[in-house]
Amino acid sequence: MRRLPPLLAGLASIAAGLAVLLVGAFATSHYPFAFDRAIILGLRQWSGPAWLPKVAADVTALGGGVVLTIVVVAVAGFLIVQRLWLTAAAVAAASLTGGWAVDLIKGQVLRARPELVPHLVDVSGYSFPSGHATSSAVTYLTLAALAGQVTQDRAARRYLLVVAVLLVGAIGCSRVYLGVHWPSDVLAGWSFGTLWALGWWTATAQARAAIGGER
Repeated sequence: MRRLPPLLAGLASIAAGLAVLLVGAFATSHYPFAFDRAIILGLRQWSGPAWLPKVAADVTALGGGVVLTIVVVAVAGFLIVQRLWLTAAAVAAASLTGGWAVDLIKGQVLRARPELVPHLVDVSGYSFPSGHATSSAVTYLTLAALAGQVTQDRAARRYLLVVAVLLVGAIGCSRVYLGVHWPSDVLAGWSFGTLWALGWWTATAQARAAIGGER
């Protein structure tokens, strides 16, 4: 079985720590937390260059359901063409079940979206966890992690993970900048998505080892 990528292992450790902190915060404090308010108000006061809201809106679209579905279908199709049946099935299953899990959690927590500042994009539904942050982490990190299992070149594996991490980070930050999510929503989404990717990496690697490959 291929060794767990150090970057993914490190991210998973950070994600687990964040998850514990967030659970403790929700158990002992009322939300939104002080840092949630401070970050949103600080970002809106700063506002940034004139072009930033448009760029943030474009970046946030990369974590939307339509774009993620297109990406998953395209990648799964490519893997099928390459006869990488197990990896293709894992990509589809990880993304589909991850979306169900996000909807389930949102329906249980029922956290309202921030109203401290005007929203710069139209949104609906509940706030925790951030669907864009969670789904982008579930999709892009899982894709990069699973693609790394069937990619022989070490530099290529690292490149895929780094690009996925940067993309997921940008999408999550855009949600806070646009005023549609509390920072803790995004932190929770990142944590969940990272641990989800780790789980599917492990399960797929073990399945591949058990069946002796997939071609």
